[in-house]
Amino acid sequence: MTPLRQELKSLIISTLGLEAVTPEDITDDAPLFAEGLGLDSIDAIELGVAIRKRYGISIDSEGGDPRRHFASVSSLADFIAAHRTL
Repeated sequence: MTPLRQELKSLIISTLGLEAVTPEDITDDAPLFAEGLGLDSIDAIELGVAIRKRYGISIDSEGGDPRRHFASVSSLADFIAAHRTL
């Protein structure tokens, strides 16, 4: 697991208050919504705000399909890695 993916898992858990979930419970390629972690549209908004605060990146329709970027931890990490400034 890459450090960014581990960091994202921790961010998801803390931002959304998923107290019963550990980073190890979240598979890199498992869906974050519906049958996966079960997140909903409100969770996506909260997570988007947290990502913007932490990484300075906005995930919106101008950057492509936001649903694709929020599909899994892997897709989210790939998007962040491609767009963040160091």
